[in-house]
Amino acid sequence: MMLHLYNTLNRKKVEFVPLDEEHVRVYVCGPTVYDHIHVGNARPIIVFDVLYRLLQHLYPRVTYVRNITDIDDKIIVRAAERGEEIGALTERTIRQFHHDIEALGTLKPDIEPRATDHIHDMIKMINLLLIQGFAYSAEQHVLFHVPALQDYGRLSRRDRDDMVAGARVEVAPYKKDPADFVLWKPSMDDQVGWNSPWGRGRPGWHIECSAMSTKYLGPDFDIHGGGEDLIFPHHENEIAQSQCAHPDSSFAQWWLHNGYLRSEGKKMSKSLGNFYTVKELLGAGEREKMWRGESIRLMMLSTHYRQPLDFTKSGVDNAKKKLDRWYRALGDVDFEDGLSTTGIVEALCDDLNTPRAVAIMDALCGSISVGRDGVLDAKRDLRAGASLLGLLQYSSESWFQGGSVSESREGGGDIESLIAQRLVARGDRDFDTADSIRQSLLDRGVVLEDKPDGTTVWRRIS
Repeated sequence: MMLHLYNTLNRKKVEFVPLDEEHVRVYVCGPTVYDHIHVGNARPIIVFDVLYRLLQHLYPRVTYVRNITDIDDKIIVRAAERGEEIGALTERTIRQFHHDIEALGTLKPDIEPRATDHIHDMIKMINLLLIQGFAYSAEQHVLFHVPALQDYGRLSRRDRDDMVAGARVEVAPYKKDPADFVLWKPSMDDQVGWNSPWGRGRPGWHIECSAMSTKYLGPDFDIHGGGEDLIFPHHENEIAQSQCAHPDSSFAQWWLHNGYLRSEGKKMSKSLGNFYTVKELLGAGEREKMWRGESIRLMMLSTHYRQPLDFTKSGVDNAKKKLDRWYRALGDVDFEDGLSTTGIVEALCDDLNTPRAVAIMDALCGSISVGRDGVLDAKRDLRAGASLLGLLQYSSESWFQGGSVSESREGGGDIESLIAQRLVARGDRDFDTADSIRQSLLDRGVVLEDKPDGTTVWRRIS
């Protein structure tokens, strides 16, 4: 089945033809780890996870690289504000990031490079740009000279004045041109830094992704992705420095960008009370405010990735209700791996048309519910299609009991163990212990129901 994708570079949706039919290579810009990710950060994570799943279905081998920016001015400022070491801040933030995106049902990328592990690769690329005359050093800075590249701006298609204004460039006397951007900058004595031919300092943001993508995917690869807000200046600058460092390459062949995200109909802002981190939406221990990651994921996939998305809590509630219907229709039936012939693959091959795929899932659910012929095949299609969307990863029983992702995969884990201890206590007529266990589970949002036959089932307070 042919895959068609919209390429930001030429503003067209055309057939995707990889450089190597046996090995598709993808790079997506990951988080800058100075704070918890919010729903706007989560959207590209989910979008490109679906793309990764689809590519794995269509091609023999896929290498998916998603970086972590763990050195950046925002990180330096945040660490100083909190009075902690940068390493402690970034490690804690990375752990929370991994927890959040696992709850959103995402697969791990094949490679997740950290910027601080690739400083040497950045210095090497900067040296190439200096040697070839596309960069210059001035006052311990190294800058890319934008006028040296004639077709600079072809991704964003902005005129020069808009580009300078849009980049919010620093006005500095050592710049040859206002549009020139930093490849290397000096670090003060109290700032993190690395030794380089231009003095102790740290890399600019743009050079980080160029160096890491080239290291793991080569100077030419298939797809580069990220949010629409990265088109300029980040991705524009990546193209410039990467192609100039490797003149015989064209860098990424396809550029995919997801649309902007609003929240509750407005620009997301803490002052407006519509700023949601993924951690907050997942509950952070407050059961009455918790949504499972699948509900957040389905809410986002119900809008096409290139369209603006208005994230609302009511939308997450509606997605949860839809998932309830799907889980009831599916039941706990196991199927062999593999996709049957459904329209879901076809929908996703049409520029990741997830709304159409969701509509097909709804139709399959409807055919199951009315008990038409071929119910088993419909269930198989529902499960298979859901695997491409990263949904229905729970068993139906676990979904309705409301456990976390880890509890679902482990069958209830410590909850089942505590229930067993309570049953033993009841059998020994140790009612104080039994009541204590019941109360401790209730404090965690778990309600026990004792059946007439002596068994106990549990569910969570929704």
